[in-house]
Amino acid sequence: MKIIAGPCQHESLNQSLEIAGHCAEVCKKYNIEYIFKASYDKANRSHINGKRGRGLANTLNDFDFIKETYGVKTLTDVHDIDQIEMISNYFNDCVDILQIPAFLCRQTDLIQAACETDKIVNIKKGQFLAPWDVSGILSKTEDAKEVWITERGTSFGYNNLVVDFNGMQYMLDNYSVPIFFDGTHSAQKPSLLGESSGGNRNDVAGLTRAASALGIVNFFLEVHPDPDNAPSDGPNMIYLDKFEEVVNDIISYSYTR
Repeated sequence: MKIIAGPCQHESLNQSLEIAGHCAEVCKKYNIEYIFKASYDKANRSHINGKRGRGLANTLNDFDFIKETYGVKTLTDVHDIDQIEMISNYFNDCVDILQIPAFLCRQTDLIQAACETDKIVNIKKGQFLAPWDVSGILSKTEDAKEVWITERGTSFGYNNLVVDFNGMQYMLDNYSVPIFFDGTHSAQKPSLLGESSGGNRNDVAGLTRAASALGIVNFFLEVHPDPDNAPSDGPNMIYLDKFEEVVNDIISYSYTR
C-alpha cells in the first residue's frame, strides 16, 4: 500500500517539512509507504492571476532536504520536456517520481521523455478519458522504469466531476500497473466563469472508503495545515490534522483482492 500526500503547491520549506513529517509518521504507524508530493509550478491555473508556485530550483532544493530529513520518496509534476531535462541534469536525486498532469496525459512526447528517465512515472488519467482509453497511454510507456495510473474523477457535464467506481474496477481488472485513487481532486468542482475551482473536502473520506472497499490500495491525497488559505485547491484539500482519520478509514474498509 502506498499513499502520495502533500500540499498542492510547495509554499515554504518549513510548511512542507511539517506536512511531510506528519504524513510520514502516520503512514509508518499503519505500515504504509509514504511519498511526499508538491508542485513547483501550477501551470494550469484557472485564471492568469492564480499563484503558480516557487519555481523548479527553489522547490527541488527543498525536496532534497525533505528526503534527507525523513527518508521518503518525492513526487512532482512536469509540464514540458525542458522541465524533465532540467530535473535529470541538475536535480536528479531530488525527485523519485515524475507526474504527468491529467490535462497532459495524452501528450506522447512528454510521456515518452518522462519514461526515458530513471524515475517512476505517475500519469493522472484525464477527466475526459474512458477507463479503456488508458491502454493508449500505456502503449507509450514501454521504456519506463515503472508506471502508475491515478484516477481523479470524470467530467460530468460542465463544472462537475463524478467518481466512476465501475471504471476503477475495469482498470483494476485489465491493467497490470498500480492504480491510485486521488480522493481530493475527485472532490473538486472545476472553475465556473473563469473563477478559481471549488470543491468539498467533506466528500473525501467517503470516496476513499468506497475506493478502499473496491480494492484500491494506493491513494493520492492533498493535505494542508490551513487549506482555506492555500494558494490553490484549498476547498478540496483535507486538513493536515484529519489525515490520520482518512488513513484509518482506508485501512478499516480495505478489501484485499
